[in-house]
Amino acid sequence: MTHILQRHCHTKPPVVEGGQGVYISDNEGKTYLDGCGGAAVSCLGHNHQGVLAAIQTQLHTIPYAHTGFFTSPVAEELADRLADKAPGPLNHVYLVSGGSEAVESALKMARQYFIETGQPQRTRYIGRRQSYHGNTLGALGVGGNMWRKEPFSPLLINSELIAPCYAYRDKKEDETHYEYGQRVANELEDRLLAVGPETVIAFVAEPVVGATAGALVAENGYFKRIREICDKYGVLLILDEVMCGSGRTGTYYAYEQESITPDLVTMAKGLAAGYQPIGAVMVHDKIYDAISQGSGYFQHGHTFMAHPLACAAACATLDALDSGILNQVTERGSYLVKQLRSEFAGHPFVGDIRGRGLFLGLELVENKQSKQPFSPTRALHTQVKKTAMQEGLMCYPMGGTIDGKQGHHILLAPPFIISENEIDELVLKLSRTLDNVFK
Repeated sequence: MTHILQRHCHTKPPVVEGGQGVYISDNEGKTYLDGCGGAAVSCLGHNHQGVLAAIQTQLHTIPYAHTGFFTSPVAEELADRLADKAPGPLNHVYLVSGGSEAVESALKMARQYFIETGQPQRTRYIGRRQSYHGNTLGALGVGGNMWRKEPFSPLLINSELIAPCYAYRDKKEDETHYEYGQRVANELEDRLLAVGPETVIAFVAEPVVGATAGALVAENGYFKRIREICDKYGVLLILDEVMCGSGRTGTYYAYEQESITPDLVTMAKGLAAGYQPIGAVMVHDKIYDAISQGSGYFQHGHTFMAHPLACAAACATLDALDSGILNQVTERGSYLVKQLRSEFAGHPFVGDIRGRGLFLGLELVENKQSKQPFSPTRALHTQVKKTAMQEGLMCYPMGGTIDGKQGHHILLAPPFIISENEIDELVLKLSRTLDNVFK
């Protein structure tokens, strides 16, 4: 018996014993290749000595100091380095303890910006269907994961949803990819005009959609058009990089590849590679200036924000990425895509292979020609996860890919340190998994 309220009351997960590199072991001696970084978290793998040493050093210096009384050298260093890496005037950093906290902070900061600038009538957010921004009420409210939202819908904030950029499902045959991207981006302007642009605070989106839709990459020009629409109507652009950021797509910030500057960016997961819980909001100068020159006080706060141990882990993670590990994400990602396509391009139940860097998704379909999904009653994602674990592989399958009910995908987000031989092992174990699931 356990006194832990597990994620599911009727499952008993294995007990983790240790980890090394891209592998995790349980207390019965079974080893698993971590093909998803837990939830796209463990970008440096397990037992990275540089990060462990930094945590130990900070532990003997000062493990915790409340930000109502002190700042710390390591928090200042982390903020400096994150700001230096951010293209555009995102020169201010709000350090929290995780992704949902980061999104909640960004939503409140965006609202306060408009209070400070004399526009209190702005109370709405617009997000996208099949997005996910966290499980706290504000983050859940702006997300498009209907399954997660449904039980709590009476409690959620006022938000609107437009279509995701999902070419595999939604692009018309007579459209180019660019035309399709512009069409779905223009849905934002249509929705703004429908609800009144003067009532909208921000548009919230993941540069690459993660868990809910399986590594959806926007078409070229999509985010440029989104930025133009936001600017036209004075709406803020919040980009959620909790899952796709911190180097996961091949550049430290995923938005770098879209040639735009957002107003707020949320980060977490890979920020400290899982060695400590930490998140951050990158803040545009104009938002900081509005608060600084107005009330002077962001009306928000968390007990463990800018936690010195977590900041030390994040700084050491940056050290590791800057030493050359980040440079290999695109190369290893390309190799993984090549191997996945070699193995699964002809697979009768793999409809799409997509993603960027080491952030990839496989969409599963019952009929490859019609793209007909499997029935939701089959719980295919549960079968895939269970079978993969039996094969010694951790992957991240999800259901509801298309609309919250229909569709299934597998998300892959292995550590950046993965070798080509380990990628081959990952693909082999995934192939065996699908063979067993579909036999």
